[in-house]
Amino acid sequence: MQRSTLSDQPCSVARTLDIIGDRWTPLVLRDIAIGISRFDAIQADLGLSRKVLAQRLANLVEHEVVVRVEYQDNPPRYDYRLTEKGNDLAMVLLAIQQFGDRWFFGGQAPIAWKHLSCGQISKPVQVCDHCGEQVRPGEAIPMRGPSFVEDAAPLVGEALDEIAAAFG
Repeated sequence: MQRSTLSDQPCSVARTLDIIGDRWTPLVLRDIAIGISRFDAIQADLGLSRKVLAQRLANLVEHEVVVRVEYQDNPPRYDYRLTEKGNDLAMVLLAIQQFGDRWFFGGQAPIAWKHLSCGQISKPVQVCDHCGEQVRPGEAIPMRGPSFVEDAAPLVGEALDEIAAAFG
């Protein structure tokens, strides 16, 4: 069954989910991000069917999240590499990982991240791009952005009005 597209929604979350909103695509993206970049290797790692993997990779290529780079010409074989857009999207996976680390592994992460600049094990976090402080839920509020369209999302607009009134 073909799922309906969310690409016309006036919402950044909906449009992102239009790209990664199934169970396999984030895992394909994860594998490519950590260096598992060949079709057969991704397929073996995830255990999904070749057809499903081909569909997910084609979707990621179509949305310019990954590019195919030929490493063999007879027969043609490709590596899949993240684009700049793909690197940004992979950051979403870090937030999902932090949730999983906390709620499924009791804070004991099965995969740790070494920060190359300082050499220390670190948890990647979202920070304010102005002051550099970590931003946690409840420490920021949503507001209308420059591309917000009131007619396309009237209930969202109402919710944003209520939040703005509460926090003045």
